[in-house]
Amino acid sequence: MNAHSLSTFSCRANGHPPTKNSVKTAQPNTRSFQEALQAATTKEPLKLSKHAEMRMKERQIHMSEEQWIRVTEKVHEAKAKGISQPLVLTNDAALVVSAQNETVVTVLSEREATDKIFTNIDGTIVLKP
Repeated sequence: MNAHSLSTFSCRANGHPPTKNSVKTAQPNTRSFQEALQAATTKEPLKLSKHAEMRMKERQIHMSEEQWIRVTEKVHEAKAKGISQPLVLTNDAALVVSAQNETVVTVLSEREATDKIFTNIDGTIVLKP
């Protein structure tokens, strides 16, 4: 097989020459790199389920904005590693989170979380100094 017949063969993989309709052209990306980078790195804060919100009020559990940001960042990091239901332990509380839905499912005070068995979690995030 000579070089000419090899190039002809590779152009006609299906036995027919390429036509105008069979050749696909790349479509230009409508988003700029900066927009794509910002969208990928912008992390929305975690949401509270109604149940978790009610438990926080009942149990008088309060978190500062700084703590909430730290919890959110770590949950996003855990999600990137494939964890879907992390348990987050802080000095004051234990939170069960759906990383996939980015929602806190329930909250217990540190005292209530002592000597408990947590089920349906696949990772733990410890945020204690």
